[in-house]
Amino acid sequence: MSRSVANQNIKFFKTESKMASNKGVSVEILTKLKADFTSDKKNLLAQNVCSKYDTLDVCLSRRAVEGNHHIYNCKVNPEVKPVTNQKSSGRCWIFAIVNAIRQQFVQSKSIDSFEFSQMHLYFWDKVERANYLLDVYEEVARTEGADSRTMMFLMTDPSCDGGQWHMLVNLITKYGLMPKSAWPDAYSATSSRRMNSMINTKMRSFAKRMGDLVKDGVSEDEMKKIKQKMLSEIYGIVSICLGTPPETFKWEYYDTSKKYCKVDEITPLEFYEKHVKPVYNVEDKVCFVNDPRPNNGYNKLYSVKYLGNMTGQKTVYLNQPVEVLKYLTVASVKSNEVVWFGCDVGKHFCRKQGLLCLDIHDYELTFNLTMPALNKADRLLFGESLMTHAMAISGVSVEQPDEKKEPETKPTEEPKDGDAEQKDASETKQAEEKVTLHPVTTTKWRVENSWGDDKEKGYLMMSDKWFSEFVYEVVVDKKFVPEEILDVLKQEPIILPPWDPMGALACRDCGRHE
Repeated sequence: MSRSVANQNIKFFKTESKMASNKGVSVEILTKLKADFTSDKKNLLAQNVCSKYDTLDVCLSRRAVEGNHHIYNCKVNPEVKPVTNQKSSGRCWIFAIVNAIRQQFVQSKSIDSFEFSQMHLYFWDKVERANYLLDVYEEVARTEGADSRTMMFLMTDPSCDGGQWHMLVNLITKYGLMPKSAWPDAYSATSSRRMNSMINTKMRSFAKRMGDLVKDGVSEDEMKKIKQKMLSEIYGIVSICLGTPPETFKWEYYDTSKKYCKVDEITPLEFYEKHVKPVYNVEDKVCFVNDPRPNNGYNKLYSVKYLGNMTGQKTVYLNQPVEVLKYLTVASVKSNEVVWFGCDVGKHFCRKQGLLCLDIHDYELTFNLTMPALNKADRLLFGESLMTHAMAISGVSVEQPDEKKEPETKPTEEPKDGDAEQKDASETKQAEEKVTLHPVTTTKWRVENSWGDDKEKGYLMMSDKWFSEFVYEVVVDKKFVPEEILDVLKQEPIILPPWDPMGALACRDCGRHE
Protein backbone atom coordinates (compact mmCIF):
# COMPACT_ATOMS: atom_id res chain seq x y z
CA MET A 1 0.00 0.00 0.00
CA SER A 2 1.40 3.42 -0.92
CA ARG A 3 1.99 6.05 1.76
CA SER A 4 -0.60 8.38 0.18
CA VAL A 5 -3.30 5.69 0.29
CA ALA A 6 -2.45 4.87 3.91
CA ASN A 7 -2.70 8.54 4.86
CA GLN A 8 -6.07 8.78 3.14
CA ASN A 9 -7.32 5.76 5.12
CA ILE A 10 -6.12 7.23 8.42
CA LYS A 11 -7.82 10.52 7.58
CA PHE A 12 -11.04 8.68 6.68
CA PHE A 13 -11.15 6.72 9.95
CA LYS A 14 -10.41 9.83 12.00
CA THR A 15 -13.28 11.62 10.26
CA GLU A 16 -15.62 8.65 10.84
CA SER A 17 -14.61 8.49 14.51
CA LYS A 18 -15.28 12.19 14.95
CA MET A 19 -18.68 11.86 13.25
CA ALA A 20 -19.57 8.86 15.43
CA SER A 21 -18.80 10.82 18.59
CA ASN A 22 -21.35 13.44 17.50
CA LYS A 23 -24.14 10.85 17.23
CA GLY A 24 -26.59 10.06 20.03
CA VAL A 25 -26.07 11.31 23.58
CA SER A 26 -22.91 13.38 23.90
CA VAL A 27 -20.08 12.39 26.25
CA GLU A 28 -20.64 15.57 28.26
CA ILE A 29 -24.30 14.74 28.89
CA LEU A 30 -23.51 11.12 29.78
CA THR A 31 -20.87 12.29 32.25
CA LYS A 32 -23.35 14.65 33.88
CA LEU A 33 -26.08 11.99 34.06
CA LYS A 34 -23.74 9.61 35.86
CA ALA A 35 -22.50 12.30 38.23
CA ASP A 36 -26.04 13.38 39.12
CA PHE A 37 -27.09 9.77 39.74
CA THR A 38 -24.13 8.80 41.92
CA SER A 39 -24.27 12.03 43.92
CA ASP A 40 -27.47 10.82 45.60
CA LYS A 41 -26.51 8.02 48.00
CA LYS A 42 -30.12 6.81 48.02
CA ASN A 43 -29.75 5.92 44.34
CA LEU A 44 -26.74 3.73 45.14
CA LEU A 45 -28.64 1.96 47.91
CA ALA A 46 -31.62 1.39 45.60
CA GLN A 47 -29.23 0.14 42.91
CA ASN A 48 -27.67 -2.40 45.27
CA VAL A 49 -31.05 -3.74 46.35
CA CYS A 50 -32.86 -3.72 42.97
CA SER A 51 -29.96 -5.44 41.22
CA LYS A 52 -30.36 -8.39 43.62
CA TYR A 53 -34.13 -8.56 44.28
CA ASP A 54 -37.38 -8.20 42.34
CA THR A 55 -38.13 -4.53 41.78
CA LEU A 56 -41.78 -4.75 42.87
CA ASP A 57 -40.80 -6.56 46.06
CA VAL A 58 -38.34 -3.78 46.83
CA CYS A 59 -40.96 -1.08 46.19
CA LEU A 60 -43.69 -2.83 48.21
CA SER A 61 -45.09 -0.41 50.79
CA ARG A 62 -45.32 -2.03 54.21
CA ARG A 63 -47.65 0.74 55.33
CA ALA A 64 -50.06 0.04 52.45
CA VAL A 65 -50.04 -3.71 53.13
CA GLU A 66 -50.70 -3.26 56.85
CA GLY A 67 -53.41 -0.67 56.23
CA ASN A 68 -55.56 -2.77 53.89
CA HIS A 69 -57.71 -5.64 55.14
CA HIS A 70 -60.06 -8.06 53.39
CA ILE A 71 -63.06 -7.02 55.49
CA TYR A 72 -66.24 -5.52 53.96
CA ASN A 73 -69.56 -4.28 55.28
CA CYS A 74 -71.49 -5.60 52.26
CA LYS A 75 -70.90 -8.96 50.55
CA VAL A 76 -72.95 -11.30 48.43
CA ASN A 77 -74.13 -14.44 50.16
CA PRO A 78 -73.20 -17.17 49.57
CA GLU A 79 -69.70 -16.91 48.11
CA VAL A 80 -69.63 -20.04 46.00
CA LYS A 81 -66.91 -22.67 46.07
CA PRO A 82 -64.59 -23.78 44.62
CA VAL A 83 -62.19 -20.98 43.73
CA THR A 84 -61.69 -21.18 39.96
CA ASN A 85 -58.43 -21.24 38.01
CA GLN A 86 -58.05 -20.36 34.33
CA LYS A 87 -54.38 -21.41 34.53
CA SER A 88 -52.22 -20.54 31.50
CA SER A 89 -55.00 -19.20 29.31
CA GLY A 90 -56.75 -15.92 28.58
CA ARG A 91 -60.23 -17.19 29.44
CA CYS A 92 -60.81 -14.72 32.30
CA TRP A 93 -63.86 -13.19 30.58
CA ILE A 94 -65.51 -16.62 30.49
CA PHE A 95 -64.57 -17.45 34.09
CA ALA A 96 -65.87 -14.07 35.26
CA ILE A 97 -69.33 -14.59 33.77
CA VAL A 98 -69.81 -18.16 34.96
CA ASN A 99 -68.61 -17.10 38.42
CA ALA A 100 -71.22 -14.33 38.41
CA ILE A 101 -73.97 -16.64 37.14
CA ARG A 102 -73.27 -19.46 39.57
CA GLN A 103 -73.81 -17.19 42.59
CA GLN A 104 -77.47 -16.85 41.60
CA PHE A 105 -77.73 -20.41 40.28
CA VAL A 106 -76.64 -22.21 43.48
CA GLN A 107 -79.32 -20.43 45.49
CA SER A 108 -82.01 -21.72 43.15
CA LYS A 109 -80.68 -25.29 43.52
CA SER A 110 -79.79 -25.14 47.24
CA ILE A 111 -76.16 -26.13 46.66
CA ASP A 112 -72.99 -24.49 47.93
CA SER A 113 -70.35 -25.76 45.50
CA PHE A 114 -70.62 -25.62 41.71
CA GLU A 115 -68.81 -24.74 38.49
CA PHE A 116 -70.10 -24.29 34.97
CA SER A 117 -68.00 -25.74 32.15
CA GLN A 118 -65.73 -22.92 31.03
CA MET A 119 -64.42 -25.04 28.15
CA HIS A 120 -67.92 -25.33 26.68
CA LEU A 121 -68.03 -21.59 25.95
CA TYR A 122 -64.33 -21.58 25.05
CA PHE A 123 -64.77 -24.26 22.38
CA TRP A 124 -67.66 -22.53 20.66
CA ASP A 125 -65.94 -19.15 20.82
CA LYS A 126 -62.96 -20.56 18.92
CA VAL A 127 -65.22 -21.94 16.18
CA GLU A 128 -67.55 -18.93 15.95
CA ARG A 129 -64.73 -16.41 16.06
CA ALA A 130 -62.90 -18.14 13.21
CA ASN A 131 -66.09 -18.05 11.12
CA TYR A 132 -66.61 -14.38 12.00
CA LEU A 133 -63.04 -13.44 11.09
CA LEU A 134 -63.24 -15.20 7.74
CA ASP A 135 -66.18 -12.93 6.88
CA VAL A 136 -64.23 -9.93 8.17
CA TYR A 137 -61.15 -10.84 6.10
CA GLU A 138 -63.26 -10.95 2.97
CA GLU A 139 -64.89 -7.60 3.76
CA VAL A 140 -61.58 -5.88 4.53
CA ALA A 141 -59.98 -7.33 1.39
CA ARG A 142 -62.84 -5.86 -0.67
CA THR A 143 -63.05 -2.47 1.03
CA GLU A 144 -59.55 -1.61 2.28
CA GLY A 145 -57.13 -4.09 0.76
CA ALA A 146 -55.14 -6.99 2.11
CA ASP A 147 -52.21 -4.70 3.04
CA SER A 148 -54.31 -2.14 4.93
CA ARG A 149 -53.75 -1.08 8.53
CA THR A 150 -56.98 -2.85 9.48
CA MET A 151 -55.80 -6.16 8.05
CA MET A 152 -52.42 -5.78 9.75
CA PHE A 153 -54.17 -5.23 13.07
CA LEU A 154 -56.43 -8.25 12.56
CA MET A 155 -53.32 -10.38 11.98
CA THR A 156 -51.88 -9.53 15.41
CA ASP A 157 -53.52 -12.42 17.27
CA PRO A 158 -56.50 -13.90 15.38
CA SER A 159 -57.03 -16.66 17.95
CA CYS A 160 -56.70 -14.48 21.04
CA ASP A 161 -58.30 -16.12 24.08
CA GLY A 162 -59.77 -12.81 25.26
CA GLY A 163 -63.22 -11.45 24.60
CA GLN A 164 -65.95 -9.00 25.52
CA TRP A 165 -69.30 -9.08 27.28
CA HIS A 166 -71.56 -9.20 24.23
CA MET A 167 -69.51 -12.04 22.80
CA LEU A 168 -70.49 -14.01 25.91
CA VAL A 169 -74.13 -13.15 25.35
CA ASN A 170 -73.81 -14.46 21.79
CA LEU A 171 -72.37 -17.76 22.98
CA ILE A 172 -74.71 -18.41 25.89
CA THR A 173 -77.91 -17.58 24.02
CA LYS A 174 -76.88 -19.88 21.16
CA TYR A 175 -75.05 -22.74 22.90
CA GLY A 176 -76.26 -22.53 26.50
CA LEU A 177 -74.37 -23.71 29.59
CA MET A 178 -73.53 -26.99 31.28
CA PRO A 179 -71.98 -28.12 34.57
CA LYS A 180 -68.22 -28.56 34.56
CA SER A 181 -68.75 -32.17 35.61
CA ALA A 182 -70.38 -32.76 32.21
CA TRP A 183 -67.37 -31.43 30.28
CA PRO A 184 -64.24 -30.61 32.33
CA ASP A 185 -61.15 -28.81 31.03
CA ALA A 186 -58.78 -30.45 28.55
CA TYR A 187 -55.06 -29.71 28.69
CA SER A 188 -55.18 -27.17 25.84
CA ALA A 189 -57.91 -25.23 27.61
CA THR A 190 -55.64 -24.70 30.61
CA SER A 191 -52.52 -24.14 28.50
CA SER A 192 -53.74 -22.65 25.23
CA ARG A 193 -50.55 -21.33 23.63
CA ARG A 194 -49.85 -24.28 21.33
CA MET A 195 -53.41 -24.57 20.05
CA ASN A 196 -53.66 -20.83 19.48
CA SER A 197 -50.36 -20.81 17.61
CA MET A 198 -51.69 -23.38 15.13
CA ILE A 199 -54.97 -21.50 14.69
CA ASN A 200 -53.14 -18.19 14.20
CA THR A 201 -50.94 -19.67 11.49
CA LYS A 202 -53.94 -21.04 9.61
CA MET A 203 -56.02 -17.86 10.00
CA ARG A 204 -53.22 -15.67 8.64
CA SER A 205 -52.83 -17.94 5.63
CA PHE A 206 -56.60 -17.80 5.12
CA ALA A 207 -56.50 -13.99 5.21
CA LYS A 208 -53.82 -13.98 2.53
CA ARG A 209 -55.79 -16.37 0.36
CA MET A 210 -58.96 -14.36 0.88
CA GLY A 211 -57.21 -11.32 -0.56
CA ASP A 212 -56.11 -13.35 -3.57
CA LEU A 213 -59.62 -14.70 -4.12
CA VAL A 214 -61.10 -11.20 -4.02
CA LYS A 215 -58.53 -10.03 -6.60
CA ASP A 216 -59.40 -13.00 -8.80
CA GLY A 217 -63.10 -12.10 -8.68
CA VAL A 218 -64.27 -15.43 -7.25
CA SER A 219 -68.06 -15.77 -7.15
CA GLU A 220 -70.00 -15.47 -3.90
CA ASP A 221 -71.04 -19.14 -3.98
CA GLU A 222 -67.48 -20.30 -4.54
CA MET A 223 -66.25 -18.02 -1.75
CA LYS A 224 -68.75 -19.58 0.68
CA LYS A 225 -67.53 -23.08 -0.19
CA ILE A 226 -63.91 -22.08 0.33
CA LYS A 227 -64.65 -20.42 3.68
CA GLN A 228 -66.55 -23.50 4.83
CA LYS A 229 -63.52 -25.64 4.03
CA MET A 230 -61.30 -23.21 5.95
CA LEU A 231 -63.63 -23.35 8.93
CA SER A 232 -63.52 -27.14 8.79
CA GLU A 233 -59.75 -27.00 9.33
CA ILE A 234 -60.13 -24.75 12.38
CA TYR A 235 -62.90 -26.94 13.79
CA GLY A 236 -60.56 -29.90 13.42
CA ILE A 237 -57.75 -28.20 15.37
CA VAL A 238 -60.09 -27.15 18.18
CA SER A 239 -61.78 -30.56 18.38
CA ILE A 240 -58.49 -32.44 18.48
CA CYS A 241 -57.14 -30.16 21.23
CA LEU A 242 -60.29 -29.77 23.35
CA GLY A 243 -62.48 -32.71 22.43
CA THR A 244 -66.02 -32.63 21.06
CA PRO A 245 -68.71 -30.94 23.20
CA PRO A 246 -71.45 -33.32 24.39
CA GLU A 247 -74.78 -32.66 22.71
CA THR A 248 -76.67 -33.72 25.84
CA PHE A 249 -75.78 -34.53 29.43
CA LYS A 250 -77.26 -35.65 32.75
CA TRP A 251 -76.57 -33.84 36.00
CA GLU A 252 -76.73 -35.50 39.40
CA TYR A 253 -76.03 -33.68 42.66
CA TYR A 254 -76.79 -33.44 46.37
CA ASP A 255 -78.33 -30.25 47.72
CA THR A 256 -77.39 -28.70 51.07
CA SER A 257 -79.84 -30.99 52.90
CA LYS A 258 -78.03 -34.02 51.38
CA LYS A 259 -81.02 -34.79 49.18
CA TYR A 260 -80.23 -36.52 45.89
CA CYS A 261 -81.29 -34.50 42.82
CA LYS A 262 -81.11 -35.20 39.12
CA VAL A 263 -81.56 -33.38 35.82
CA ASP A 264 -82.32 -35.91 33.09
CA GLU A 265 -80.82 -35.88 29.60
CA ILE A 266 -80.81 -32.28 28.42
CA THR A 267 -79.00 -30.06 25.91
CA PRO A 268 -76.78 -27.18 27.12
CA LEU A 269 -79.17 -24.64 25.60
CA GLU A 270 -82.18 -26.27 27.27
CA PHE A 271 -80.25 -26.28 30.54
CA TYR A 272 -79.64 -22.54 30.25
CA GLU A 273 -83.21 -21.75 29.22
CA LYS A 274 -84.83 -23.88 31.92
CA HIS A 275 -82.45 -23.77 34.89
CA VAL A 276 -80.25 -20.67 34.50
CA LYS A 277 -82.12 -17.98 32.60
CA PRO A 278 -84.89 -17.61 35.22
CA VAL A 279 -82.27 -16.52 37.78
CA TYR A 280 -79.65 -14.93 35.48
CA ASN A 281 -80.74 -13.70 32.06
CA VAL A 282 -77.68 -12.46 30.17
CA GLU A 283 -79.91 -10.46 27.82
CA ASP A 284 -81.17 -8.35 30.74
CA LYS A 285 -77.70 -6.97 31.46
CA VAL A 286 -76.29 -3.61 30.40
CA CYS A 287 -72.61 -3.07 29.63
CA PHE A 288 -71.17 0.23 30.90
CA VAL A 289 -67.73 1.69 30.27
CA ASN A 290 -65.86 4.63 31.71
CA ASP A 291 -63.96 6.19 28.81
CA PRO A 292 -62.91 9.72 29.88
CA ARG A 293 -61.14 10.64 26.65
CA PRO A 294 -62.29 14.15 25.64
CA ASN A 295 -63.65 13.07 22.25
CA ASN A 296 -65.72 10.21 23.64
CA GLY A 297 -68.72 11.79 25.33
CA TYR A 298 -70.70 10.40 28.24
CA ASN A 299 -74.29 9.26 27.71
CA LYS A 300 -73.24 7.97 24.31
CA LEU A 301 -73.29 4.47 22.88
CA TYR A 302 -70.08 3.05 21.40
CA SER A 303 -69.03 0.00 19.44
CA VAL A 304 -65.66 -1.20 18.15
CA LYS A 305 -65.37 -2.16 14.50
CA TYR A 306 -64.65 -5.85 13.89
CA LEU A 307 -64.82 -6.72 17.59
CA GLY A 308 -67.00 -9.79 17.88
CA ASN A 309 -67.38 -13.52 17.44
CA MET A 310 -70.59 -13.83 15.42
CA THR A 311 -71.50 -12.21 12.12
CA GLY A 312 -74.44 -9.83 12.48
CA GLN A 313 -73.88 -9.18 16.20
CA LYS A 314 -72.43 -5.96 17.60
CA THR A 315 -70.55 -5.18 20.80
CA VAL A 316 -71.99 -2.03 22.42
CA TYR A 317 -70.84 0.05 25.39
CA LEU A 318 -72.76 2.74 27.27
CA ASN A 319 -70.23 5.39 28.36
CA GLN A 320 -70.75 6.95 31.80
CA PRO A 321 -68.67 8.71 34.48
CA VAL A 322 -66.93 6.30 36.85
CA GLU A 323 -69.22 7.44 39.69
CA VAL A 324 -72.18 5.96 37.80
CA LEU A 325 -70.35 2.65 37.40
CA LYS A 326 -69.69 2.59 41.15
CA TYR A 327 -73.28 3.46 42.02
CA LEU A 328 -74.68 0.68 39.83
CA THR A 329 -72.15 -1.83 41.14
CA VAL A 330 -73.05 -1.02 44.76
CA ALA A 331 -76.75 -1.39 43.95
CA SER A 332 -76.06 -4.81 42.44
CA VAL A 333 -73.95 -6.11 45.34
CA LYS A 334 -76.49 -4.84 47.88
CA SER A 335 -79.09 -6.87 45.98
CA ASN A 336 -76.87 -9.94 46.29
CA GLU A 337 -75.70 -9.95 42.66
CA VAL A 338 -72.10 -10.41 41.53
CA VAL A 339 -70.86 -7.90 38.92
CA TRP A 340 -68.74 -8.82 35.89
CA PHE A 341 -66.11 -6.11 35.21
CA GLY A 342 -63.06 -5.34 33.07
CA CYS A 343 -59.90 -3.59 34.26
CA ASP A 344 -56.16 -3.12 33.73
CA VAL A 345 -55.00 -5.66 36.29
CA GLY A 346 -51.26 -5.23 35.80
CA LYS A 347 -51.16 -1.74 37.29
CA HIS A 348 -50.39 -1.15 41.00
CA PHE A 349 -51.08 -4.78 41.83
CA CYS A 350 -49.45 -7.02 44.41
CA ARG A 351 -50.52 -10.59 43.72
CA LYS A 352 -48.80 -12.00 46.81
CA GLN A 353 -50.89 -9.77 49.06
CA GLY A 354 -54.01 -9.84 46.87
CA LEU A 355 -54.12 -6.03 46.67
CA LEU A 356 -55.07 -3.62 43.88
CA CYS A 357 -54.07 -0.29 45.40
CA LEU A 358 -52.47 2.88 44.02
CA ASP A 359 -49.92 3.15 46.83
CA ILE A 360 -49.06 -0.55 47.12
CA HIS A 361 -45.65 0.15 45.53
CA ASP A 362 -43.66 3.21 46.58
CA TYR A 363 -41.95 4.15 43.31
CA GLU A 364 -41.19 7.64 44.59
CA LEU A 365 -39.07 6.36 47.49
CA THR A 366 -37.09 3.91 45.35
CA PHE A 367 -36.96 5.55 41.91
CA ASN A 368 -37.97 9.18 42.55
CA LEU A 369 -40.93 8.59 40.22
CA THR A 370 -44.55 9.65 40.54
CA MET A 371 -47.08 6.96 39.62
CA PRO A 372 -49.52 6.97 37.88
CA ALA A 373 -47.65 9.29 35.52
CA LEU A 374 -50.70 10.17 33.38
CA ASN A 375 -54.39 10.66 34.04
CA LYS A 376 -56.89 8.00 32.96
CA ALA A 377 -57.79 9.61 29.64
CA ASP A 378 -54.16 10.14 28.65
CA ARG A 379 -53.25 6.59 29.61
CA LEU A 380 -55.81 5.38 27.07
CA LEU A 381 -54.64 7.86 24.44
CA PHE A 382 -50.93 7.11 24.76
CA GLY A 383 -51.06 3.33 25.12
CA GLU A 384 -50.23 3.19 28.83
CA SER A 385 -53.42 1.41 29.83
CA LEU A 386 -56.32 -0.63 28.50
CA MET A 387 -58.59 -3.45 29.66
CA THR A 388 -56.50 -6.58 30.21
CA HIS A 389 -58.53 -8.76 32.56
CA ALA A 390 -62.09 -9.58 33.60
CA MET A 391 -63.13 -10.52 37.14
CA ALA A 392 -66.21 -10.37 39.36
CA ILE A 393 -67.04 -7.91 42.16
CA SER A 394 -68.72 -9.64 45.09
CA GLY A 395 -68.36 -7.17 47.95
CA VAL A 396 -67.91 -3.51 48.86
CA SER A 397 -67.37 -1.28 51.87
CA VAL A 398 -69.76 1.68 51.84
CA GLU A 399 -69.28 4.60 54.20
CA GLN A 400 -72.16 5.68 56.37
CA PRO A 401 -72.92 9.45 56.37
CA ASP A 402 -71.27 10.00 59.77
CA GLU A 403 -68.07 8.14 58.89
CA LYS A 404 -64.93 9.98 57.84
CA LYS A 405 -63.13 8.57 54.84
CA GLU A 406 -59.39 7.97 55.19
CA PRO A 407 -57.56 9.03 52.02
CA GLU A 408 -54.90 6.87 50.45
CA THR A 409 -51.30 7.87 51.05
CA LYS A 410 -50.88 9.52 47.66
CA PRO A 411 -53.30 11.39 45.41
CA THR A 412 -54.38 9.65 42.25
CA GLU A 413 -53.02 12.42 40.06
CA GLU A 414 -50.11 14.84 40.19
CA PRO A 415 -50.40 18.17 38.35
CA LYS A 416 -48.94 17.79 34.88
CA ASP A 417 -48.63 19.79 31.70
CA GLY A 418 -51.96 19.83 29.92
CA ASP A 419 -54.05 18.99 33.00
CA ALA A 420 -55.92 22.30 32.75
CA GLU A 421 -57.03 21.47 29.23
CA GLN A 422 -57.92 17.93 30.33
CA LYS A 423 -60.01 19.32 33.21
CA ASP A 424 -61.88 21.67 30.87
CA ALA A 425 -62.62 18.81 28.47
CA SER A 426 -63.74 16.60 31.35
CA GLU A 427 -66.09 19.28 32.68
CA THR A 428 -67.53 19.72 29.18
CA LYS A 429 -68.15 15.97 28.97
CA GLN A 430 -69.90 15.84 32.33
CA ALA A 431 -72.11 18.75 31.37
CA GLU A 432 -73.51 16.69 28.52
CA GLU A 433 -76.89 15.42 29.64
CA LYS A 434 -75.74 14.66 33.21
CA VAL A 435 -77.82 12.12 35.13
CA THR A 436 -78.32 12.71 38.85
CA LEU A 437 -77.94 9.67 41.12
CA HIS A 438 -77.94 9.39 44.89
CA PRO A 439 -74.34 9.84 46.07
CA VAL A 440 -72.56 6.79 47.47
CA THR A 441 -69.15 6.79 49.15
CA THR A 442 -67.17 3.59 48.73
CA THR A 443 -63.76 2.73 50.20
CA LYS A 444 -62.84 -0.72 48.87
CA TRP A 445 -64.17 -3.62 46.82
CA ARG A 446 -64.01 -7.42 47.08
CA VAL A 447 -62.99 -9.07 43.82
CA GLU A 448 -63.36 -12.72 42.85
CA ASN A 449 -60.46 -13.67 40.58
CA SER A 450 -59.84 -16.82 38.53
CA TRP A 451 -56.17 -17.48 39.26
CA GLY A 452 -56.57 -20.18 41.88
CA ASP A 453 -56.46 -20.13 45.66
CA ASP A 454 -53.97 -17.28 46.23
CA LYS A 455 -53.74 -15.18 49.41
CA GLU A 456 -57.37 -14.43 50.44
CA LYS A 457 -58.72 -17.73 49.06
CA GLY A 458 -58.65 -16.41 45.50
CA TYR A 459 -60.14 -13.00 46.29
CA LEU A 460 -58.51 -9.58 45.84
CA MET A 461 -59.04 -6.29 47.64
CA MET A 462 -59.43 -3.34 45.27
CA SER A 463 -59.17 0.17 46.68
CA ASP A 464 -61.77 2.72 45.63
CA LYS A 465 -59.17 4.94 43.99
CA TRP A 466 -57.86 1.98 42.02
CA PHE A 467 -61.43 1.42 40.78
CA SER A 468 -61.54 5.05 39.62
CA GLU A 469 -58.25 4.80 37.74
CA PHE A 470 -58.16 1.30 36.27
CA VAL A 471 -61.69 -0.11 36.07
CA TYR A 472 -63.09 0.49 32.59
CA GLU A 473 -66.18 -1.68 32.33
CA VAL A 474 -68.98 -3.12 34.49
CA VAL A 475 -72.07 -5.13 33.60
CA VAL A 476 -75.23 -4.82 35.70
CA ASP A 477 -78.87 -5.80 35.42
CA LYS A 478 -81.08 -3.21 33.74
CA LYS A 479 -83.38 -3.15 36.79
CA PHE A 480 -80.74 -1.08 38.61
CA VAL A 481 -80.33 1.45 35.78
CA PRO A 482 -82.37 4.70 35.71
CA GLU A 483 -84.68 5.03 32.72
CA GLU A 484 -82.92 8.12 31.37
CA ILE A 485 -79.67 6.14 31.14
CA LEU A 486 -81.37 3.15 29.53
CA ASP A 487 -82.68 5.51 26.85
CA VAL A 488 -79.09 5.87 25.60
CA LEU A 489 -79.34 2.27 24.34
CA LYS A 490 -81.77 3.53 21.69
CA GLN A 491 -78.98 5.55 20.05
CA GLU A 492 -77.07 4.38 17.02
CA PRO A 493 -73.61 3.48 18.38
CA ILE A 494 -70.55 5.50 17.46
CA ILE A 495 -68.07 3.12 15.81
CA LEU A 496 -64.51 3.19 17.15
CA PRO A 497 -61.61 1.81 15.04
CA PRO A 498 -60.57 -1.83 15.51
CA TRP A 499 -57.38 -0.89 17.39
CA ASP A 500 -59.15 1.32 19.93
CA PRO A 501 -58.30 0.37 23.56
CA MET A 502 -62.01 -0.09 24.26
CA GLY A 503 -61.78 -3.17 22.04
CA ALA A 504 -59.41 -4.98 24.40
CA LEU A 505 -60.09 -7.06 27.49
CA ALA A 506 -58.35 -10.31 28.28
CA CYS A 507 -54.70 -10.56 27.36
CA ARG A 508 -53.13 -13.83 26.26
CA ASP A 509 -51.16 -14.12 29.51
CA CYS A 510 -53.70 -12.64 31.92
CA GLY A 511 -53.46 -15.81 34.02
CA ARG A 512 -49.75 -15.33 34.64
CA HIS A 513 -49.36 -11.85 36.14
CA GLU A 514 -46.91 -11.67 39.03
